[in-house]
Amino acid sequence: MNAIQRHVEVYSQALNLRAQRHQILASNIANADTPNYKARDFDFSSAMQQALGGRAGEFDLNLARTARGHLTGNGGGTGVHLQYRTETQSAVDGNTVNMDVERNQIADNAIQYQILTQLIGDKFKGLRTAMSGTQG
Repeated sequence: MNAIQRHVEVYSQALNLRAQRHQILASNIANADTPNYKARDFDFSSAMQQALGGRAGEFDLNLARTARGHLTGNGGGTGVHLQYRTETQSAVDGNTVNMDVERNQIADNAIQYQILTQLIGDKFKGLRTAMSGTQG
């Protein structure tokens, strides 16, 4: 695999994981008032190592076919190992969402996503410059 393809694969995996994490964090925020909801998240660095190691679908869920007419497929798993966030405050209704933590995590994730998109843009800008310089 050439170096450019490897860079694109790494950036692509990182963007996909950042987008998945954003959805999970947004789900936590959306369920802040849901009784007994447990906030979830995943470790980005270990998920990235799994994705690059070819084990991205290790934690996907398979759907059971209970009737002949059912379609086969996976359960739409995120490809990451979701964990419950450690409880920082106890709520009367059993909900473990801490809005301060969630807002902080979603802001950090958004910044990391923006950094990745900037890196990708810079990489392709450099490639365009290199290709246009050799054509003349």
